[in-house]
Amino acid sequence: MNRGFYTIMAAQFFSSLADNALLFVAIDLLISMNAPASLTPLLKLSFVLFYVLLAAFVGAFADSMPKGRVMFIANLIKIFGCALMVFQLHPLLSYAVVGFGAAVYSPAKYGILTELLPPEKLVEANGWIEGLTVMSIILGTVMGGALVSTHGSALLLGFDLPFINTGIDSTTEAALAVVVFVYILATLFNLRIPDTGAVYAHQERNPAKLIAEFAICCGLLWKDKLGQISLAVTTLFWGAGATLQFIVLKWAEKSLDMPLDKATTLIGVVALGVALGAAASAKMIPLKKSLTVIPLGIAMGVVVMCMPMVQSVVLAYPLLMLIGVLSGFFVVPMNALLQHRGHVLMSAGHSIAVQNFNENLSILTMLAIYAVMITLNLDLNIIIVLFGVSVAGIMYLIKKRHALNQKEHDSLALIGEHKH
Repeated sequence: MNRGFYTIMAAQFFSSLADNALLFVAIDLLISMNAPASLTPLLKLSFVLFYVLLAAFVGAFADSMPKGRVMFIANLIKIFGCALMVFQLHPLLSYAVVGFGAAVYSPAKYGILTELLPPEKLVEANGWIEGLTVMSIILGTVMGGALVSTHGSALLLGFDLPFINTGIDSTTEAALAVVVFVYILATLFNLRIPDTGAVYAHQERNPAKLIAEFAICCGLLWKDKLGQISLAVTTLFWGAGATLQFIVLKWAEKSLDMPLDKATTLIGVVALGVALGAAASAKMIPLKKSLTVIPLGIAMGVVVMCMPMVQSVVLAYPLLMLIGVLSGFFVVPMNALLQHRGHVLMSAGHSIAVQNFNENLSILTMLAIYAVMITLNLDLNIIIVLFGVSVAGIMYLIKKRHALNQKEHDSLALIGEHKH
């Protein structure tokens, strides 16, 4: 791994850290507004909306200039979204603008890996990136909880710069100031990302042609025997992961009597498990063995169904850690395989845009279903069991599909194939 890779990791860490801290600041803002409980999962839904709406365009944008510059522009959009929240625009709308920046950021942050590193390094690189992203989720979750806690807000509001009136007078303003500072750190690292020298053909600007081109790219990945399996797994994983985040917060409140600033530690435990699983799979699973991890996805769904039986924090921690480890171990090889097939079949930016479209469409769908269940006052334990059954069942169907593909043709022979 070279210096450019570590600079990318630093930029990604701070940008993701701010994204995750901001989510919990926004949740606290909704609570202080006495907003309905169903609006909380809609926060994440508003964040990922632009991943779906802009999917046909952000890939071409990411390939139109050096990836570091794209990431720099995206972080400026995120800072603007934070500023809107300071000026009291509704949290759903402000967080949607931050999501707009994240949608622009994503194809560049993952696409640059395929430009910078050879295929055999992609699993290890993804292990590092996913591990670091998960660490940013842990720290961002804890940081968000601390920023909105009584002690944390008192500490921030008690901090004064000599001879300068900051104009920060509320808990939300103080928390958002910290988040903006972290985004600025990420932006500074973006400026240090090297130009990889990768040059793509002139990017189409006609919206209709971009949508048609994007549809072709989607078809390429879904028809590819390796692409369809890895894309199905990662699509399910990200939809399930986003929904599980809100299920855990609700479960902590209902079953463990934990307030928001304490419940965020449970999200951190899941994320820590994902980091450990990601690191282990990066060391143990080469790209050619990536499809052997599919059964762990089924196991994760089964373990989730045990949550209603747990009524104490002491048991909650190891259970959530196990869920995280299983998740991290199976998603990193799948992600690396998907990036490899995307790079072989099309450009880096377009490949990641297709991945983002499918994964975030899954997030939108699963969060919308969860929001409807909460609105209908469905028992949380029933929601958890339905969630676990769905994850395990879909992973089993994906496993069966891969077995059928292998009977027709040895698709594993495609791993390591050169770009065409």
